This record gives sequence, structure tokens and C-alpha cells, in this order.
Amino acid sequence: MRVRANLVVGSDGATTLNGRSAGLSSAKDRNRFHAMRAEFDVIVIGGKTAITEPYQKTPIPLVVVSHNPLIPESLTTNPMLYWWQISPAAAIAKCLAEFGSRVLIEGGPNFLIAALPKITEFAITQTKISGGENRLDLAKLLREFALISEEGLSEEIFQIFKRIN
Repeated sequence: MRVRANLVVGSDGATTLNGRSAGLSSAKDRNRFHAMRAEFDVIVIGGKTAITEPYQKTPIPLVVVSHNPLIPESLTTNPMLYWWQISPAAAIAKCLAEFGSRVLIEGGPNFLIAALPKITEFAITQTKISGGENRLDLAKLLREFALISEEGLSEEIFQIFKRIN
């Protein structure tokens, strides 16, 4: 079983800039982000991410977890969309049962915190950009994870963390 959360954060812990994660991400990071999807069976996101980020087309099934029963019109063109009104932890368990043993989470801070008990690894890109929104305390989030790899670039650091217990 592999449940990876993938996110980009600014130097101040921001996970969005002007309401979207793309403002924090470089072209190289976005390429890595899209290539990473080939390693997984399903993508899971929260309702807020579904509204603010572009998920009209995904190479693998996309599960949106939201208490809101209304699907944003922008997502109705994605033929691989599933809209579930259950908890993040329940959604991850259901994804593992229905899609395969490799789940990729691309949700925001609230979703990640709710899903944390099910997450086995994190892929995090840290950028030098600051001044964004939706800040996350990485040290607190990663206290049960160990750094296993790191790639430093001029404007960002890409790290993989795995759960230690």
C-alpha cells in the first residue's frame, strides 16, 4: 500500500498564491508533478481543490471528497471523475479497495490533516516564494515522517518523506 501526498509550499508555509498552487510552482516542478501521476492508480483531492485547481482532464481516475453535493461545472468534462461525500480517510480506504494499492493525494492543508493517518509518504516541493495563503506547519505535519531523498535546485527543494512508524 502506498498513499502519497504531493504538495508545493512557499518559504512561509503557504500552499497557494492568489488562490492556486500554480503560483508557487515552477515549470520543472509541474513537469515532475504530472509525471508522478504515472506511478499511481488514482488521484484524491478535496472539494476546495476541485473548485480552484484545473482537473478537467486526468490520466487516472480522480476522486473528489466533499460534503457539497454540487460538482463544479469545470469538472463535468472529466470522464474519470468520482464525487464522494465521505471522509478523507474513508475515501482513501475505498480507493485502495476499488482502484489499486497506489493512491496520490493532491489536496490542500485541511484535507491533508484529515487524511494524515492514512498517508505513508509525502512529496514536497519547497520554493523561495512567500506571501501566499493557506499556510501549513511542515514540521508539525511531518513529525512522524523521515526524509529519504532530497533534490536541490536554484529556486526550490524537492523532498520525499516516508512514515517512520
